[in-house]
Parts: sequence; C-alpha cells; structure tokens
Amino acid sequence: MKFCNTLGLLVVGLLSSTPLAAAYEHPDDPWESVNRKIYSFNDTLDQWILRPVAKAYRFVTPGAVDRSITNFFNNLSDVPHLANNLLQLKGRESAITFSRLVYNTTFGLGGLIDIATEWDLPVQEEDFGQTLNYYGVPEGSYLVLPFLGPATVSDAIGKIPDSLFNPIVHIFDAPESYYATGVKIVDIRADLIPTENLLTGDKYAGLRNVYLQRRDYLINDGKIEDGFLDDDEDLSDF
Repeated sequence: MKFCNTLGLLVVGLLSSTPLAAAYEHPDDPWESVNRKIYSFNDTLDQWILRPVAKAYRFVTPGAVDRSITNFFNNLSDVPHLANNLLQLKGRESAITFSRLVYNTTFGLGGLIDIATEWDLPVQEEDFGQTLNYYGVPEGSYLVLPFLGPATVSDAIGKIPDSLFNPIVHIFDAPESYYATGVKIVDIRADLIPTENLLTGDKYAGLRNVYLQRRDYLINDGKIEDGFLDDDEDLSDF
C-alpha cells in the first residue's frame, strides 16, 4: 500500500509536466489522454484479476459475514476520519466520529456491527485531501492513479499522510497487514459489483463525473449550489 501511494505521487509529478491534450476539453481533466491510458491499465487488471476474485468472494461469503467484514473495515476507516476532522477543527463531527469508534468497537464487537449508524451517528467522512482544501490548497485537476483509480492532485497527495493513520498497518505486522489490506480491497470491489451496470457508454467519462461530483459533495460537507434553488441545499441527509 505504501508502494502504491508513492507510485501515485510519482505519477502526479509526471502528469504535471505532460502537455495538455488538445483532443479533450473537460476543464477538470487536462491530462485526459494519459488518464485514459492509466484507466485502461487499471480496468484490465480489474477484469482479469480483481473482479473474478471479488465475484468468488461474493459467492462463498454469506451475506451476514460480508456485512460484518465491511463494518469492520469501515470502523477502522473512522480513525483517519477522526484525525482529519480534528485537523479541520470540526468539533461536532469529531465528537460524532469518536463516539462511532467507541460504540462500534465496544458494543459492536470490534466493529463487526455498525451500532453507531443505528444510533443516529452517521459517518463523517474526511481525508487529508479535504484537510488540504480546508487550509486553502486547491483541489487540482482530475487524474487516474495506477492501481488506486480516480483522484485529484490534492487527494492523491493526501493519500500518503492518510496511510499513516491507517490502523491496519499498526494493528497487524507484515505480512498479515498485507493480507488484511487485500481482504479490504476485495470486499470493497465485491460491494461494487451490483452497481456495475449503472455506468453506460463512455465508462471513463462516467466514472470521472461521478468521482468529481462526489468529491465536490465531500469538500462542501454535503452542500451544493443548484441554480434552481434560492440557497445552498444540504444533501447530507440523502
């Protein structure tokens, strides 16, 4: 995982010196010609390796066990969420995330059961890329990282400090930490299988648009500007 993060940062540097591709005009994707090649590489790996493994995982894993594994890794993800909420001086969100960690780790049997969400304590998702944005660092252009997929420049850079808050590398020693990371990746990919048919046509463009819209949603804490509304609409409850 650390190798992937380092590789991603190298790609950011390489892309920053790549000429703009005249054939593409998306304002947030000036490196589209390179991004599409990396996307094609990632998609090939997914179709030949990750997706078949994820399908086998879904086939052999009972639904209740699958949910417990997902809950376990989601609980661990609340650790970097808490760190970034604190860095952004978000007191309420930090308190909610801390409570989620306490309740899910204790009453939720180590995070296997998501008690906190049932108790009206929703996930307060924050990453270091959002923290950089909070302190005035621009989000930067869209890019696709090898193995890691869609990102922006600040999101890609933020993956490195976020990895320092990753509980997996602190709870497990090598090689167990690699196994746990592998299970997490397969679990996430397996959960995405039912949504695969939602993207039609140019899947690269569709994935890019979905990512950028969600990124904007996260950075603005669920508030988006809509020309049909008088004020900003908070979509965090949807």
